[in-house]
Amino acid sequence: MHASSPEVIQIPITGMSCASCANRIEGRLIGLPEVIEAQVNLATEQASVRLSDAKALPQVIAAIRQVGYDVASQPVALGIGGMTCASCASRLERVLGQSPGVLEASVNLATEQAQLSVLAGLPVQQIEEAVLRAGFEPRWPDEAAAPAAEPWLPAWWPVALAALLSLPLALPMLVSLLGGHWQAPPMLQWLLATPVQFWLGARFYRAGWRALRAGSGNMDLLVAMGTSAAYGLSVYLLWQGERHLYFEASAVVITLVLLGKHLEARAKRQTTSAIRALQALRPEQACRLTEQGEEWVPVSRLQLGDRLKVRPGERVPADGQIERGESALDEAMLTGESLPVTRGPGEAVTGGAINQSGLLIVEVTALGAQSRLSRIITLVEQAQAGKAPVQRLADQISAVFVPVVLGIALLTLILWWSLAGDLTPAILHAVAVLVIACPCALGLATPTAIMAGTGVAARQGILIKDALALEQAHKISAVAFDKTGTLTRGEPQLLAWAALSGPDATLLDLAAALQQGSEHPLARAVVAKVSPLPAPASAVQALPGMGVQGKVAEQTYLLGNAKALQGAGLTAPSLDTVQAQLAQGRSLAWLASKDDGVVLGWLAFGDELKPEAAEAILTLKQMGIRSLLVSGDHEAAANQVATQLAMDEVYAQVLPEQKAALIKKLCQQGQVLAMVGDGINDAPALAAADVGMAMATGTDVAMEAAPITLMRGDPRLVPQAVDIARLTYRKIRQNLFWAFIFNLLGIPLAALGLLSPVVAGAAMAFSSVSVVSNALLLRRWRPATGPQRKEQP
Repeated sequence: MHASSPEVIQIPITGMSCASCANRIEGRLIGLPEVIEAQVNLATEQASVRLSDAKALPQVIAAIRQVGYDVASQPVALGIGGMTCASCASRLERVLGQSPGVLEASVNLATEQAQLSVLAGLPVQQIEEAVLRAGFEPRWPDEAAAPAAEPWLPAWWPVALAALLSLPLALPMLVSLLGGHWQAPPMLQWLLATPVQFWLGARFYRAGWRALRAGSGNMDLLVAMGTSAAYGLSVYLLWQGERHLYFEASAVVITLVLLGKHLEARAKRQTTSAIRALQALRPEQACRLTEQGEEWVPVSRLQLGDRLKVRPGERVPADGQIERGESALDEAMLTGESLPVTRGPGEAVTGGAINQSGLLIVEVTALGAQSRLSRIITLVEQAQAGKAPVQRLADQISAVFVPVVLGIALLTLILWWSLAGDLTPAILHAVAVLVIACPCALGLATPTAIMAGTGVAARQGILIKDALALEQAHKISAVAFDKTGTLTRGEPQLLAWAALSGPDATLLDLAAALQQGSEHPLARAVVAKVSPLPAPASAVQALPGMGVQGKVAEQTYLLGNAKALQGAGLTAPSLDTVQAQLAQGRSLAWLASKDDGVVLGWLAFGDELKPEAAEAILTLKQMGIRSLLVSGDHEAAANQVATQLAMDEVYAQVLPEQKAALIKKLCQQGQVLAMVGDGINDAPALAAADVGMAMATGTDVAMEAAPITLMRGDPRLVPQAVDIARLTYRKIRQNLFWAFIFNLLGIPLAALGLLSPVVAGAAMAFSSVSVVSNALLLRRWRPATGPQRKEQP
């Protein structure tokens, strides 16, 4: 159905509660000039709208939102078969974008995928019809995932056969360079060139015809027209009895283009290696424990709550919680952490991790799309399928590229024929223009770099969700860090203590006896410092907001803050050592004997810096990036951390609701600001920053709000993320520069007769392969932090 014909579109609407809602929407829609008819059904929550032009759908949706309602949409991803160059992707994107029910469309040549946002409930047949109408083949994920039949011949056989048939045609050029003269008989030339042109080169005719039928052009059309012209000229000269023919121009060009396409496809497969490596982490079988014993079942048949046995050397089949056992787990492919991590009862494990040492019994807690591995794969796929804003210029040029090239080739033919008076060289120069003008390099410049960059970043534990975040990240000039859980461990530690009466060991034993039964973070910090643990206190009583008291050896002891001491009629002594602890922002607890009315000593608690924090801040400084601390802690604690790490600015006592406003204000000061956090309270600030980075050790809410997720709680991943973003953007600019320069120089040289069709074909194949190969250099990137940072490719 053409865009200009009246279209009836079913639009799902959310937010309606009564008949007046439906009437209000209906009245607004009928008032639009593009709407012929509109009916809103409250029961089905749908609007049936007849449009004079399907392109008016965005105006219809905007009108619905203006009156206070929304339109239900859903994402759709599908593979596309038959794309060969950037103009193919641009044409399909345009056709899909104009299709009824499609809100947004983005087509990626490198991944051969289309990412769509469509009206909820839109029949997939409409999407398929749009893809077919544009001349391509829709491939749904389940079809793409189905194992393909083993090919009879290797993928390179057409290239090898074309080269074998073309070699005798190209030999005269090589012989002439050596000062000799040899030429195959004219009929032999025709017999060798014909299967190359019409059998091995049939793919160019098919794809070119599909493009023409869709009212557009592509690289295949240029190749088909150029080689057909050279082949047709040679057949005409053969019929005239001429011995100097140009079959090599058509056959060798097709061979070179086939070779370039084969090398390009191989290189593109390498850019998706990160996805394939992650997918390979999924085990196919799991050992499930039942009342009858053990059974091996496909992972797809597992259910929540199943108990699994994971032996040493096996991969964990699914996300779960350890019920029994302890082991070291290799999570390198998931988090980028090269060292194994030890997990024990009650701790979470991730599907795909390798159990290295002990036997584990694991209860399944997440399956399918909800598993951590699936979410990581989805994030990487979305990033690699997305488009960076920098690609828009290349897409705009590609859209008009083929018609312009056809015009230049026609002009070249006319001028050479009129000036030289000979049709043969005029045709050959026009053929060279058609052959060298391949828009593939333009289309591959950006997506291949993004795929390689996001892929290598994922291997190191840095998940970049979309291309826009990657493009923004390379411009970061300042990074704002949350303190707790981001630069610090996020758990209070017992950092200092001193007895005022008796030995320090007795002080700790008494404190541990009082705290053994408590789950309070400060209690855990005390218990962790004592081994072996003393007998627990009796008659333990919690003092809300102040501390705890209990009996040890028939004596009543109190452990708490200054208010707790006051409640017991005691006064906290003023000591220089205590003031020094308070100046560092640490929390103080006092131990006292209530029976004797004596303060026995003090304990100081604080949140230790992560050992990697100092190196992360130093690396950012070396990269010319300022570091800011934004914390809800009191000023003394925040200043202490900032001083230890030599950070540039400190913002203390910032309430959660104030963080986002502060980040917005900082972003408006002309700097590109990244925010790094891990808690629920950080989510608004992460969303407000130019680039949000969430640590996966924190909450899911924070990770959803941030376009970049750091899979380890390691602050060094922040400068590493900026580093890979900068390198990726550099590759994008290099690729676009060479793609533009190649065409700007190549087309005029071919039009001036300075390039033969064969040389033009070789150059065209080289341009696409070089762009993809340049992007693949990103795979050599390795994290480099600290004073010894090295320049990366």
